[in-house]
Amino acid sequence: MSGEGYDVTTRVTDVSEQEAVEALADAAAALGPVTQVVHTAGVSPTQATVERILHVDLLGTAFVLDAFAHAIAPGGAGIVIASMAGQRESPHTHEIEHALATTETSQLLTLPFLQPERIGSTVHAYALSKRTNSLRVQTAAVAWGRRAARVNAVSPGAIIAPLARDELSGPRGEWFEQVRKVSPAGRFGTPERGRRRRRLPARPAKPRFVTGADLLMDGGVTAALRAGELTTP
Repeated sequence: MSGEGYDVTTRVTDVSEQEAVEALADAAAALGPVTQVVHTAGVSPTQATVERILHVDLLGTAFVLDAFAHAIAPGGAGIVIASMAGQRESPHTHEIEHALATTETSQLLTLPFLQPERIGSTVHAYALSKRTNSLRVQTAAVAWGRRAARVNAVSPGAIIAPLARDELSGPRGEWFEQVRKVSPAGRFGTPERGRRRRRLPARPAKPRFVTGADLLMDGGVTAALRAGELTTP
């Protein structure tokens, strides 16, 4: 922005390591009040194994939510980037959703239905991880709220960024092309369009009332699935 300067500090962090995430939160708090947290780290079905997806996308997000619940400043806000994939296979049974939402983070990957041999494919691992992201944001909103802070999730569809490009050129490329054709929007999204949408309105009337929510922003892909216009990959 014209006339504004920023100091930038970087820190390489493996979000699948609890100590590394906690150190990141501590380091951020040491620099000053933590008012905004945006968690985007993740790997896709084409990029990683079932085990790696579970450790990064599922467990890593839970670590971030926990660590920054202690670091976020009053009035602060967090965003977790989930995915429309989390809507694709949900809802699961009440017992499974309750376990995904409330199991103590260190015990998450001991849940029987999160064992790699039970999950099978990387596509299912990704969808299950992203559903867990949305559920963990709901429960994390309580802890964040104790610090007068908010946290929400955004579940985008195919946004043309490096992760999506890997999927488009991978074994599910034909499915994504079908997604583009049958979705109500008729196209894929771009990061630029997403940023413009999030700026309008700049100051919602009741921003503090929105927490623990998941904004589905997929161009109508989930609608097409529900209507039977599209099948899962």
